[in-house]
Amino acid sequence: MTFTDAQFHDAAEQICTLTRELAARGMTPATSSNFSIRLDAAHAAITISGRDKGRLTVADIMVVDLDGQAVGSQHRPSAETLLHTQIYARDPTQQCVLHTHSRNQTLASRLFAKQGQIRFAGYELLKAFPGMSTHDSEFDLPILPNDQDMPALARQVAPLLAQRPSLCGYLIEGHGIYAWGDSVFAARRHLDAFEFLLECELTMRTLQA
Repeated sequence: MTFTDAQFHDAAEQICTLTRELAARGMTPATSSNFSIRLDAAHAAITISGRDKGRLTVADIMVVDLDGQAVGSQHRPSAETLLHTQIYARDPTQQCVLHTHSRNQTLASRLFAKQGQIRFAGYELLKAFPGMSTHDSEFDLPILPNDQDMPALARQVAPLLAQRPSLCGYLIEGHGIYAWGDSVFAARRHLDAFEFLLECELTMRTLQA
């Protein structure tokens, strides 16, 4: 391992701060959701499974390798750890992965599931995403069928990551969103942008009904 105890502690503190903020917004109900930060080329800090995300401390964060295996801990990492580590393994520039379960994310993932994606077009906030420099553009947010078999779900994700190297998020049907970035700040920006745009799309559906 090339990371230090200080690096782990800093990453864990950042995760705790993020989770408290997102929990306060109702995005991590019933101990759901998971969060990670890369520590080095082969390890990440990630939330321990089953913890209340609004009350996390450094003791609720652990280390995993990029195969999703616990390192130096008897605790069980979050169930979807493999979906975090495949992003780090595929792209060494990615530094943070956030997975939340807001109402907007869950509803939109079901409402648009048959299309397999949600298309955002004409929004100024599209510029929050990598490679987007104008509102006059489109961004397709993929929606994948849910699966309790994490290796199988990771196999669904793999082609998306290969086909769209700049992709920074996807939805899982009836579940929630994964958003990531090349810094903690970028990952949070992408998550916030997705949450805002999903709310816009859902509200427009209601107003047009």
